[in-house]
Amino acid sequence: MEGEKGQKSPTIIYDIIILGASGFTGKYVVREALKFLGSPLSPLKTLALAGRNPSKLAQALEWAAHPNPPPAIPILTADTTDPPSLRRLCSQARLVLNCVGPFRLYGEPVVAACVESGCDYLDICGEPEFMERMEAAYHDKAAEKGSLVVSACGFDSVPAELGLMFHSRQWASPAAPNRVEAYLSLESEKSVVGNIGTYESAVLGVASAGKLQEFRRSRPRRARPVIHGPPPPKGATIEHQKKIGVWAVKLPSADSIVVRRTLSILTENPHGLAGVNESDEQIAKREGFWSSVKPAHFGVKICSKSLLGIFRIMTVGIFIGVFGKTAVGRWLLLKFPSVFSLGWFRKKGPSEEEVRSASFKMWFVGHGFSDCRVLTEGNKKADYEIITRVMGPEIGYLTTPIILLQCGLIVLSQQRDNLPKGGVFPPGIVFGHTDLQQRLQENGISFDLVSNIALPAEASN
Repeated sequence: MEGEKGQKSPTIIYDIIILGASGFTGKYVVREALKFLGSPLSPLKTLALAGRNPSKLAQALEWAAHPNPPPAIPILTADTTDPPSLRRLCSQARLVLNCVGPFRLYGEPVVAACVESGCDYLDICGEPEFMERMEAAYHDKAAEKGSLVVSACGFDSVPAELGLMFHSRQWASPAAPNRVEAYLSLESEKSVVGNIGTYESAVLGVASAGKLQEFRRSRPRRARPVIHGPPPPKGATIEHQKKIGVWAVKLPSADSIVVRRTLSILTENPHGLAGVNESDEQIAKREGFWSSVKPAHFGVKICSKSLLGIFRIMTVGIFIGVFGKTAVGRWLLLKFPSVFSLGWFRKKGPSEEEVRSASFKMWFVGHGFSDCRVLTEGNKKADYEIITRVMGPEIGYLTTPIILLQCGLIVLSQQRDNLPKGGVFPPGIVFGHTDLQQRLQENGISFDLVSNIALPAEASN
């Protein structure tokens, strides 16, 4: 835009630009952002929405603001297939919140533009291949440019990351965990309807599973954390977890992969990642926090109160696993999501009432040693159990926007000085030592200690 004398007007810099704001999740992110826009204690003073279709963005803003009139928020046009539009967008942002998925198809141009411009980037991706490829391709340049790139800042995978940290810090020395299993329960007074983007990502993930393994073999080996005790047994395919009253089966989600990335980085940086401009007090706080986090073998299972519910989950998994291997099968899966997911996913998404009625519980059941020093004496049976729990509202449209916005507010705040200058990281290693857990608790996501007990000899294996 030209001024009267032919000079360019100063570029307006927005605190946050939400990209993909008219999508299923994006409009809920807008609604969450409006709660904090311009409030006295919030660092979010300016906000813009971006996407391909200005009229849809305007409709999303009107929906998000209801019953109030929509505020005068700029609407910007940008398309993931148009790199110049993304570069212009990122040059106007301190922080981009990317809600455009599947990320394996649309995410990289946005990351590239953010890194090039030096602005920070957060997304709600739950796709391991995308996250790992972005780290390999952009970490060094992001560190140089001062662009902090953090994926999985939603239900994937912050409850798992912070939940494990909260859990591991319950093991006061000389106690130490050996293994922690997370049991995810999705609950609703109505029917549980999942995020269609999650379903699409799962289908596409099956198609590229071989390429991901090949990519991982080409990368340097990650550091492995030192975990007290022997590796856990594989266990049964279906588990009856009597302590919390559920049946469970392994969930091939991003959570365990993201957690392992954080634990690997922590192994290489035992005091956590240095902030760009930390005070001595903050350095001591960061080092104290990370010294209290004890690594453990970690896995995630999805659970149901009935065995029939587990068979339903497994049936959907088999459909995706089998049909996702061929182009025709993927077309069928994506064309008829409600059929192949047995009603759990549908193209039009859940109703407002279904969203409001849904919630989640994630139990963390840890087994370990009341005194890890006994391991040197040859006693390798776990003798202690701790159970913690994270709970919150519906995962895709309520919990995810809450987490994304709170991560964003931390990045915008003075706490940015306590975060790395730049680089591509998982959320746990970036936000673990901040006040993110406290912020989530203030916004409807709870962290609780359920029990800690010594195990009888016959049960401690």
